[in-house]
Amino acid sequence: MKDKEDFYQTKIVPEMTKQFGYKNPMEVPKLEKVTLNMGLGEAVNDKKIVDIAFEEMKLIAGQAPLKTFTKKSIAGFKIRDGWPIGVKVTLRRKRMHDFVFKLVNMVLPFIRDFRGLNAKAFDGRGNYNFGIKEHLVFPEIDFNTIEKMFGLNVTVTTTAKSDEEALMLLKLYGFPLR
Repeated sequence: MKDKEDFYQTKIVPEMTKQFGYKNPMEVPKLEKVTLNMGLGEAVNDKKIVDIAFEEMKLIAGQAPLKTFTKKSIAGFKIRDGWPIGVKVTLRRKRMHDFVFKLVNMVLPFIRDFRGLNAKAFDGRGNYNFGIKEHLVFPEIDFNTIEKMFGLNVTVTTTAKSDEEALMLLKLYGFPLR
């Protein structure tokens, strides 16, 4: 569907240009990528958890994720070098726009006791991070077949040069920032 990408050109570019006084439309910040990450500390005791999370992340993102592995052994946590410890996926272009649309309009409004995302969670370079405690809020997940609940970290990477520009960009995309 082309509408989600056209939304950027028709609504966001004129509003950002008016707000920040850009001289060239190419100066207007845009979404670069969205990265989803599930860190699975419980995978130390049960290796099947990574496979379960892999399948559920594939449903959420619409593409196959990567398994992440430990980089070094830590005896205190009973972790060995090279063990699977999580899954991650990077979304770009159409899948990114589809995911952002789904996140803003279908997922975030259905989180229990949700009062908006923290507007101070920017990293200083225009990128935004937030966490979702239960992956069950995604419509693709059937809660009758769930064995374990996982948390999910979402990183929205933008081309904005400052946090103010990124904040305005995400607000125009419809992110419920408080």
